[in-house]
Amino acid sequence: MRRLAALAMLCGIGPLAAGCGSTPATHFYALSSAGVPASPSSTRSVAVGPVSVPAVVDRPQIAVSTGPNQVWLDEFHQWAAPLQNDIARVVAENLVTMLGTPRVTFFSQTLLAEPDYRVVIEVQRFASAPGEAATLDAVWTVSRGADGKSQTGRTSVREPTAGSSYEALAAAHSRAVARMSQDIADAVGALDRPRS
Repeated sequence: MRRLAALAMLCGIGPLAAGCGSTPATHFYALSSAGVPASPSSTRSVAVGPVSVPAVVDRPQIAVSTGPNQVWLDEFHQWAAPLQNDIARVVAENLVTMLGTPRVTFFSQTLLAEPDYRVVIEVQRFASAPGEAATLDAVWTVSRGADGKSQTGRTSVREPTAGSSYEALAAAHSRAVARMSQDIADAVGALDRPRS
């Protein structure tokens, strides 16, 4: 009888103990482009990439800045794709809208034999502070395929978050990437002007 009572108690406690030890669900985030593509008004072609990112953010976990010299890797809030690929994808989508051309690809998908322009991006800082801001510091180069002429620039942006959630943080990073995309679009436009 005692064995049956002990067995019944173990069967009742087992599921409760298992429930206490479960891990929280992991949430995944992606960057988003700035807007809806307009009607094509240009036939120029642009290839975006490669894009490099600092080693601290070259991982699935979102690297949260907790102090000037401290970063916390959040196991339960992660990027849905490698960050360098997501940045390249979003810059390419933004340039479709900003330049009015559908012929924009990112490096790993480049089908164009010789694009009119190539964009290389080196992200030097990609800092995440939920409830505060997303910071992007990047150096980029736009090269014209016809003659190799290039223009290099730097985009440094600190975008405040609209809330304390990780979704608001991803949206702030998306706005920062949109600002960089506009700087790149301006450089393509400058290189595209007829030479006098």
